[in-house]
Amino acid sequence: MPATETVTKDDVLEALRDVYDPEIPVNIVDLGLVYGVEVADGDVDVSMTLTFAGCGMGPYIAQQAEWRLAEVEGIEDINVDLVFDPPWTPDMITEEGKRLLGLD
Repeated sequence: MPATETVTKDDVLEALRDVYDPEIPVNIVDLGLVYGVEVADGDVDVSMTLTFAGCGMGPYIAQQAEWRLAEVEGIEDINVDLVFDPPWTPDMITEEGKRLLGLD
C-alpha cells in the first residue's frame, strides 16, 4: 500500500493563500474570508465567505479555491461552502493583509 501524504490544516491554508479575490490584491486567507478548515483522511472541508453577500465573484472564488486544493498531494475530496454568518468585516483582515492593502 503506497504511503499517502498527510495533509494538515496549515497545508490547506498555505494553498489557499494562492487564491485571490479578483477585485482585491490580497489572498482569501489574509482577507479573512476563510472561516474554517477541517481535514480528515484526505477529505477537506472549507467554509469561507465573501466581502459582501451579493458579490458576483463568489462562485468564481470558491471554484478557484477548489482547483487550487485539488493540486495538493494527499487531498482526495474537497468541499467548499460559502457561508455568510457571521458577515465579513474589515476587522477580519490579518496583519499581513492590512500591510498588503496599506492599512497598517
